[in-house]
Amino acid sequence: MQEVPLTSLDVRLQKQVETAQVALQRGNFDYVIEVTGQVLKHAPGCLPVRRLQRVALMKRLDSKNKLLSKAFGSVTMAGFLFAGKKDPAKAFENAEKMLQADPTNIAALKSLAEASTALGLMETAAFAWEGIRELQPKDHDTLVHLAEAYIAAKMHKEAVRVADELLKVRPQDGDALALMRKASVAQTMDKGNWESQSSFRAKLKDENLAVSLEQASKVVTSSEMTERLITEAKERLALQPENLNHYRSIIDGYRRLNDPASALEYVKKARQLPTAIGDATLEKLQSELAVAVLDAKVKEAAAKLAAAPDDAAAKSELEAARAELNKVKLDDAKTYVERYPNDYAARFTLASLLLEVGDYQGAIGNFQQAQKSPKVRISALAGMGKALKARKMFDLAVQQFQTAKNELPTMDDLKKDIVYQLAECYEGMGRQEDAITEFKLIYSEDIGFRDVADKINAFYSR
Repeated sequence: MQEVPLTSLDVRLQKQVETAQVALQRGNFDYVIEVTGQVLKHAPGCLPVRRLQRVALMKRLDSKNKLLSKAFGSVTMAGFLFAGKKDPAKAFENAEKMLQADPTNIAALKSLAEASTALGLMETAAFAWEGIRELQPKDHDTLVHLAEAYIAAKMHKEAVRVADELLKVRPQDGDALALMRKASVAQTMDKGNWESQSSFRAKLKDENLAVSLEQASKVVTSSEMTERLITEAKERLALQPENLNHYRSIIDGYRRLNDPASALEYVKKARQLPTAIGDATLEKLQSELAVAVLDAKVKEAAAKLAAAPDDAAAKSELEAARAELNKVKLDDAKTYVERYPNDYAARFTLASLLLEVGDYQGAIGNFQQAQKSPKVRISALAGMGKALKARKMFDLAVQQFQTAKNELPTMDDLKKDIVYQLAECYEGMGRQEDAITEFKLIYSEDIGFRDVADKINAFYSR
């Protein structure tokens, strides 16, 4: 077997797939499953069609009797999987049948992954492990297998992301470190190969279909399924109240549902466990969630004020919410920098917050340190320039803006802002000719940037 793009199918089959896509949007899941099943008989290696079928299967499962589907799967699974154990093609077929009955059957998904690997369908194997990851998103072994499947399928960028996810939980994990090295090297070596393949257009069409299917399945994977996983994790937690992994599953679920308040509640509970003492990941997560809760509070207050602009109480509520959010963010940033003084990206974050609240002296010192990081150097130069400018130390600010300007090769939005700030410094120093020279640089690239056109017109009018 070999994997084939959607565009290589017979035109009639492509038409059927397009019809199935429309049927999916209309909720006719049985029709989608039937059509995709027929297409996959002709081309079992057409992954976009298999993705489309899985979306329909998951949606149908959600709309029908889930217990009945699972009961069928549990009764028949052993016979199906055992029958094709030594025959990859048979195992592949049996796994498909099992997933028709219950698309959440992890054993069937694993059988599909193993059979696909044996048949040379590496992307399909990765797809099967993706399905398992959806069902148990934090399982270590699942993530390791998924990363290995991505590497085998030459999906190195995805493999790097999974390895990074593993390392965030266990920074010294040997499997994750090995996967990260392997995936990073492979990603570097094959950079640019995808674009040069002759099947570019076919892959592009398949990629577009994959994006469309991801959007179509979002309701299942990010709401109904996630709520189900949270409920199951809570049931496991009731039986094993000291198991930190159950807390992590619940927290991750609430974050997927964009419910930071509930996630924060379980993070606080988790941090009370003896096994969580000193867990830097949970500590950082608690800070992030606390900020997210306050950020939601600010947005809610802003919406109230937008609905009633003259309401003094609404305005006061918004100001108070913003002040509370800024205080928490600033306190967290200070605590983090005190603990990790050589994290220059963190210093940049702290400096930006200090600049925002008007602590220019504190901002200058931290922006200066942040310039040691190549990743934030330009932004740190610009930030330091703004802090110096706010203190009317224009000559020193000019040095920062000039350095930042010279290190940026293209006139993007960041460089436009830097040149504009530089020009305003010259204005503050009374050097109008120098200011106009800088404004002209922006004018020649983007006449609509801020009030540059007005400044240039006023200059020539004089």
